[in-house]
Amino acid sequence: MKKSRCTKRRSVLVTLAIAGLGCLGPVASASDAYPSRPVRLLVGFSAGGAVDNVARQLGQGLSQKLGQSIVIENKPGATGTIAADAAAKAAPDGYTLLLGTQSTMLVAPSVYPNLTFKPLQDFVPISLVASVPLVLVAHPSVPVKNIKEFIDLARSKNGGLMYASSGQGGPQHVASELLAQMAGVKLGHVPYKGEALALNDVLGNQVPVMFGNLPTMLPHIRSGKVRAIAVSSLQRSEAAPDIPTIAESGLAGFEALTWFGVFAPAATPVPVVGRLEETIKQTLADPATRTKLQAQGLTVVGSSPDQFRAYMKTETVKWAKLVESAQIKPE
Repeated sequence: MKKSRCTKRRSVLVTLAIAGLGCLGPVASASDAYPSRPVRLLVGFSAGGAVDNVARQLGQGLSQKLGQSIVIENKPGATGTIAADAAAKAAPDGYTLLLGTQSTMLVAPSVYPNLTFKPLQDFVPISLVASVPLVLVAHPSVPVKNIKEFIDLARSKNGGLMYASSGQGGPQHVASELLAQMAGVKLGHVPYKGEALALNDVLGNQVPVMFGNLPTMLPHIRSGKVRAIAVSSLQRSEAAPDIPTIAESGLAGFEALTWFGVFAPAATPVPVVGRLEETIKQTLADPATRTKLQAQGLTVVGSSPDQFRAYMKTETVKWAKLVESAQIKPE
């Protein structure tokens, strides 16, 4: 009898304890309180470059909306893969993010088969922030004004028409090889350690042509130091609407973009990913941030994680095939 009363008493106490906890409300999880401290945004390229500029403009807007500092941390080298490796190994709590590019997340895994990370397995793509086309330019002494004339010249040179690039496996390199394959011509590759060095030799007429990021090339196009032939996006750029696309110039479907996207380590909590997606979209919709990015020739995107992942899957296959067929190897 005593045992039964004690059991009932314990049962009542447990019930009251649970009810009391319920009155206190649900216990806040780490993701509910996110972010409660500064967030690192890793950048795989040097300060002052295009990727760093996007990171800082995005970070400023995110900081205002999240109420926490966004600390930009530059880890340059190896086509951005040093920063990506560090981000992949970070705790999946939303406090370490990566601003990745197509060179790092699409091309590098095919060029460097021994990478320690796999973009679609080790990361959650949060949002494709913005993209920017490349523009094919030539020194004014080169007798080409459009894609047809460029292709005709390349055929006449039979591999002797040289192009400069920012380095092996970089966006300028793979765009040039894609153009060569789609046009059925051979081109000679002259790699440099960075776009600035490549551009210097095109300006000096040491190398006749190159692809370059549109914002970098526009001042030289406007001054007449180089001639614009075509841009690499499917649609004309709002920053240079008078320059035709390669796709409309005879190579239908040609597209090779430089893009910037935010990634988190795999297993980052869904609520944290959702909070970041929402905040990135709000930041990109803000007129101040949007205007600054567009002034650089960027097309502002702001995709969802699902849209970004689907795009990554399609583009990974495309560039893997190109790297294999063009036999692009590490330097």
